[in-house]
Amino acid sequence: MYQLFRPLLFGLSGEASHDLTLAALRAGAGKLWPARVPDCPQEVMGIEFPNPVGLAAGLDKNGDCIDGLASLGFGFIEIGTVTPLPQPGNPRPRLFRLPRAQALINRMGFNNLGLDYLVRAVEHSRYQGVLGINIGKNRDTPVERALDDYMLCLEQVHALASYVVINLSSPNTPGLRTLQHGDALRDLLAPLRRRQTELDREGRRRVPLVVKISPDNSEAELAVMAQAFIDLGVDGVTVGNTTLERPGVRGMAHADEEGGLSGAPLKPLADRALEVMARELDGRIPLIGLGGICGAEDALDKRRLGASLVQLYSGLVFRGPGLIGEVARAWPQSVPVSGSDSA
Repeated sequence: MYQLFRPLLFGLSGEASHDLTLAALRAGAGKLWPARVPDCPQEVMGIEFPNPVGLAAGLDKNGDCIDGLASLGFGFIEIGTVTPLPQPGNPRPRLFRLPRAQALINRMGFNNLGLDYLVRAVEHSRYQGVLGINIGKNRDTPVERALDDYMLCLEQVHALASYVVINLSSPNTPGLRTLQHGDALRDLLAPLRRRQTELDREGRRRVPLVVKISPDNSEAELAVMAQAFIDLGVDGVTVGNTTLERPGVRGMAHADEEGGLSGAPLKPLADRALEVMARELDGRIPLIGLGGICGAEDALDKRRLGASLVQLYSGLVFRGPGLIGEVARAWPQSVPVSGSDSA
């Protein structure tokens, strides 16, 4: 059925079709695509996921569409990125399709309605499944004060989230990616880990802390990051986000737009980063793989490279929600997926 609606959506600008999709999901359009997703439970980070196929952050930044998205059969849903204060993001246009390459370029800039709005949206949703909440810093917050923003978000969403994601990898917030490296990474994560432990104790439930990193890091940078994640006891790592590179799209309309590239051309870069991070972590921290998943075999590549779970976003734009079931049906049923057992 998605193929019937796709020409309508693609006749609109990228962001207009995005907004229309969200409005339709809020109105219950997810019921038009009843989930045909098999059970394929995976235990990762101490959480049981009904299946390994999740929604990546960025589609539902404000938590408005959690219930509608749940009807599509995702094993988990990640909302955000949310920042403490509302912000409009970058000027439009800021989202571009490259259909021939099954790719998107975006420079959204963490546009969202703010932390208070997202908290209320989650509280009013009926969803009882696995919910990740992806947090970031406001554009106007200096990088040296980024911890304040992340700490506030962590404290406010901890009680509502199944896991919390520290987004350090968007290319559209100036200076954000510098937080992935050296002392800046440890100085950010160490106090967040301490506060996570306190909140876990106060709430009497474990809420894993996941870090989302860029696929544009070098092997040496990934190795240093991996050691920091191990030393600090991070619960999971998401590899990766969009890329500033332009593999496979040179000369296409919109290829020179500023922003992060996602979709099929991202896959080799994301796979390389996933493989390196898996090697460096050596099974000590589970991985979530995303980037370039446009079919079941793409997802299985992530698993073979070390991912315990996968997430979709751009692939949904071009393939529709049927991609969720396609990936879940292909995922091996008997897979050890927690901690040091992750394949």
